[in-house]
Amino acid sequence: MNKNTKLLILGLGGLSVMAVFAVAMLAIISSSFGGTVAVVPIQGQIGYGSANVLGGSVVNPEKIKTQIRNAEEDSSVRAILLDINSPGGTPVASEEIMNAVKNSKKPVVSWISDSGASGAYLAATGSDKIVASNSSMVGSIGVIMDLTNLSELYEKLGVNRSSITAGKYKDMGADYKNLTPEEQSILQSMVNENYDNFMTIVAENRNLSKDYVSSIAEGRIYTGKQAKDLKLIDEIGGKDKALDIAAKLGGIHGSYKVVTMTSPQSFDDLLSTVSSKIGYSIGKGIGSLLEENSIQNAMY
Repeated sequence: MNKNTKLLILGLGGLSVMAVFAVAMLAIISSSFGGTVAVVPIQGQIGYGSANVLGGSVVNPEKIKTQIRNAEEDSSVRAILLDINSPGGTPVASEEIMNAVKNSKKPVVSWISDSGASGAYLAATGSDKIVASNSSMVGSIGVIMDLTNLSELYEKLGVNRSSITAGKYKDMGADYKNLTPEEQSILQSMVNENYDNFMTIVAENRNLSKDYVSSIAEGRIYTGKQAKDLKLIDEIGGKDKALDIAAKLGGIHGSYKVVTMTSPQSFDDLLSTVSSKIGYSIGKGIGSLLEENSIQNAMY
């Protein structure tokens, strides 16, 4: 093989390498332009249940987890935005959403519109960034358990209400009697435990010390501006800014598409919800104006 042939082969080899490199770079560059940000709405109280057309909206964590999973499996989706307007919810349901957000394979940004309080704020802490407007209501790191004592009302109405139980604490929190000091202590310990867990999660997710979180918690609500000063959120801005941040975290440069994830409800589901609500209301009659006489779940 003469010298010219060798040079020709080397030249062709070099061109091939350069061509492969150019194609790879083009693929990388083109993939960063365009793409989609998926919006997952969290609107209403968080809990296990279905949306009620005659009552308040309920955000079921299973539906949110499904929407996040669908966004992760869609190759066109580069990032996820949680669109939050919620007063909070039950501890388990709120933590389920938070864990799904925290473990997402794609960047997640939370945008708090009117309210991202209590359990809704807990869910938001699992995201990569939290954005809120100046006037948004943020925080309320605390726990509440509602109890209703109707014993005096029953007495005035001439209603003698009682129960037959097996177990010393089985009727603890029943609406026909006051809590004993011992029962009060038991329930308080449960609320305290949930509160401590709430603060631990916030401290871990927001990279703050637990002592610091404890000092600003106490169930207080903050404006978006105050929350940013306290390091509870990352940025002040509206939904468009939150979308831009999500797109940037997803590696999108330039324009992008926005798609809202939904969980379709069948007609049978809707009919069942309406029927059960109407039947429940008719069955309760005037009693529907009163709280259910049982211990309410602790609420974030």
